[in-house]
Amino acid sequence: MNARRFLRAIDTVSYWSGKLSAWLIVALTFVVSLEVFKRYILNAPTAWIFDLDSMLYGTLFMMCGAYTLAAAGHVRADFVYIYMKPRGQAALDLALYFLFFIPGILGLIYAGYDYAALSWRIGEHSTVTAEGPPVYHFKSVIPLAGALVMLQGLAEIVRCVECLRTGAWPARLEDVEEIDVVQTQLGGSEFVDEESRRVAMEGAHAIDEAARHRSVVEHKNP
Repeated sequence: MNARRFLRAIDTVSYWSGKLSAWLIVALTFVVSLEVFKRYILNAPTAWIFDLDSMLYGTLFMMCGAYTLAAAGHVRADFVYIYMKPRGQAALDLALYFLFFIPGILGLIYAGYDYAALSWRIGEHSTVTAEGPPVYHFKSVIPLAGALVMLQGLAEIVRCVECLRTGAWPARLEDVEEIDVVQTQLGGSEFVDEESRRVAMEGAHAIDEAARHRSVVEHKNP
């Protein structure tokens, strides 16, 4: 398997894990709406609903980590980074992955597995309410999410190596992005002339490329 196929395979796993987990927001919205109705209309609140809300949101937050990394969507202090050449960006990323990412995620997986295993052994339940729901299945999300992020991290390391070798960042899987929304809004506007629309889209694309591992310097001086 070459580097491109390897990256695409792992990116696909991360994308689908994130997309499937994103449906938890629908479940969370339904649960919260139902509880508001029961609490304020029927005056019959549910004791364990707070625990369920926390589990749903926590699972959503954890399981979307790999997807966000695959989409290069994590917060980055890029006031220096965006002015570096691609090889410089890759070298910096590679160093940070080995210095901080790998030790940190390995620690998360190890501690999370121990945390979840103990919870399963004792049949742990929530202590927030008197008859709290079981939480061992929820704590199992910690090592699982950590493993998915580590898998995507390995793909990012390969991506850095490829950039060092070729001088260009390998492509990522495409998804619906903010740039698509901007293009749709500008395209449907009657108050923006063609030249202004073109300039705005070029600026939006430049920002999007910089955020996705393509430097501003490279964009201006190919």
